[in-house]
Amino acid sequence: MEDVTFAGYDTADYLEIEADTAVYLKAVKEEGGDNPTYIARALGAVARACNMAALANEVGMSRAELNKVLSGEGNPTLATVMKVTNALGLRFSIQSVV
Repeated sequence: MEDVTFAGYDTADYLEIEADTAVYLKAVKEEGGDNPTYIARALGAVARACNMAALANEVGMSRAELNKVLSGEGNPTLATVMKVTNALGLRFSIQSVV
């Protein structure tokens, strides 16, 4: 049997417009529940799609630091998540589940 290789997949390559981003983040939240790693990775994909270097500058972090925090390997603080969502033009909201 012939060896088969696959190209790497990066969600960031498919987030072309704001509507894509909103749908993607909603799906991540529904799939991942309250898992902060899912949210961090999703924000990382959005950041890569938008320009990670410019975003890092806007939130006051180095590109490498922001990339690590949003890779799922880091542990972003709520303050960092709020800065990133604001810089991306997104609104972070809390809703009652009752």
